[in-house]
Amino acid sequence: MHNQRVFVSGGAGVIGRELVAMLVEKGAIVMVGDLEPIPGDFPKGVIYRRGDLNYITQQELDYFDPEVFIHLAATFERSAETYEHWEENFWHNLRLSNYLMTLMRNVPSLRRVVYASSYLIYSKELYNFDAPRAEPVSLHEDDPIYPRNLTGLAKLAHEVEIDFLAKFKSEKFSSICARIYRGYGKNSRDVISRWIRDLMADKTLSIYNPEGIFDYIFAGDSAEGLLRLAEVDDAGIVNLGTGRSRSVADVVDVLARSFPDMKKEYLSGEGKYEASQADITKLKSLIDWTPRRTLEDTIPEMIAYEREAKLRDELKPRNVLMTSISKKVPLISAVRMAVSKVSDGARVIGGDINEHCVGRNFVDAFWHMPRLSELSVETLVQYCKKADVGLIIPTRDGELQYFAEHKEVLNAQGIHVMVSDQSSIIACFDKLTFGQIPGIDAIPAYDRVEDINDSKIVVKERYGAGSISIGLDLSREEAVSHAKRLQNPIYQPYVSGQEVSVDAYIDRTGQIKGVVMRRRELVVDGESQVTTTFSDKALESRFREILSELKLYGHVILQAMISSTNGVKVIECNPRFGGASTLSVHMGLDSFYWAYLESMHESLEPYQFLRGRKEVTQVRHAQDTYL
Repeated sequence: MHNQRVFVSGGAGVIGRELVAMLVEKGAIVMVGDLEPIPGDFPKGVIYRRGDLNYITQQELDYFDPEVFIHLAATFERSAETYEHWEENFWHNLRLSNYLMTLMRNVPSLRRVVYASSYLIYSKELYNFDAPRAEPVSLHEDDPIYPRNLTGLAKLAHEVEIDFLAKFKSEKFSSICARIYRGYGKNSRDVISRWIRDLMADKTLSIYNPEGIFDYIFAGDSAEGLLRLAEVDDAGIVNLGTGRSRSVADVVDVLARSFPDMKKEYLSGEGKYEASQADITKLKSLIDWTPRRTLEDTIPEMIAYEREAKLRDELKPRNVLMTSISKKVPLISAVRMAVSKVSDGARVIGGDINEHCVGRNFVDAFWHMPRLSELSVETLVQYCKKADVGLIIPTRDGELQYFAEHKEVLNAQGIHVMVSDQSSIIACFDKLTFGQIPGIDAIPAYDRVEDINDSKIVVKERYGAGSISIGLDLSREEAVSHAKRLQNPIYQPYVSGQEVSVDAYIDRTGQIKGVVMRRRELVVDGESQVTTTFSDKALESRFREILSELKLYGHVILQAMISSTNGVKVIECNPRFGGASTLSVHMGLDSFYWAYLESMHESLEPYQFLRGRKEVTQVRHAQDTYL
């Protein structure tokens, strides 16, 4: 596995944590995708992608270009499946497995797929009985199958899908499905973990069918088995269990050694008595290995883990408030997509002073906001707490100073704002000040026409978006005349060349997460109507230097002019998400996703910027929507 690229879905789970550590120890390059926050004990260097993998893109996977795919991600319920599991099973089991393999089959370097399946696929008539059994039934890979529940059905469905793909892709990659038996481990929801937590809380154990016999396999052994299966080329189905079952009563006895005063009650089970174990003959022949861990040595380890674990409240995903949404439908869609990667329950709330704005039809909830001059920070905090808002995304130049001013107060109340500090906002907002910042190659700006020597002049407003009421390529007389129509005019020399926009995301540590450059090919009212991405390492390096000088946070846009005579000349910097910035999201600059993670106090270090390999042209146009 040394230097091999391995993608692990569900890698933050009980098996995944063990597996990722083993992969890193072997020198593998590991990328993990999971709904949960990155575990605090994850090895350094793991590339992490938090969020619903139903939204991962071909671009992301192609960029990492895994050679091995180990698919662990799944949802399940330990006891009888509830009515709500119907939809969860489809989305996180059936749909997810199909979607990931749909993308994976196209990844250029993929050579091995390992799928964590389940023994729940086997017909329950083989191992469920009306009365307790003295000996378990050994289940063989060729035994009859009839899934026991929805989870088992989903596992079987994907086994069939993988077998189907093997008919067409066997020369490209091999695949194996490991039917895992009754798993348990640290930080899990399995019955052994639940009992340990109950005993630590001095609760009474409710024990059903103590005569039941199961093939308990520790997560560390499951992980090692999957890793070994990833290292061979054999295809098909294989059991992954210990081959030596134990009774529920055995589990209780081992727990009693650490909890001699345990309180327990034996209840009559409503179901049948299970007596199953894995026939691991094939497993031994494939990898010359069998699971080693036992209940006696793993349960004390799990108890120690639970006792040492620091109690902490996980920050649940909260709602997002976008302000001044107006008719910014593409921007709303980008935020919605980012939030859905992390949570399917969080809402996108839109705010605007116009209660009839178009954008209100595209958000989950709408807030008819007062004007900022009439909105106290106390009222804003009150609204955010009532609406469970954890992140505010300002979208208009005129409101950036307000939110920058109150940023620390809001942050103290657990409300994160995607906005730079006030001093940086002011420096960008004031075009005269901005033009005088050293080291950023800005086009110089003057408040008197007499101070400019150039024959071709640009006149624009000193504050706010420079494209508003701008006068380009004017003579001195025309510049003076145009300035009379502006409130606070400034004058700049006219610089010709190729106009470009540079979208970037800067995290809360000041690190530039990623940069996407694009040419502005058709500009209407200051916004790019047609724009195309491009790559240039030297230019990108220079833009990174400029952005570092400005000390910004969040999504920012540099406007610059590139010419053979003048080189790089920065026109202005807008410290917010722009109208055409959705192209940068398409190219992998996942600004709203990163901001959402940061609002939950996650470090972005494990989350890589995966820039699209192909350059893209964006054409912005009106589109009808039917509600």
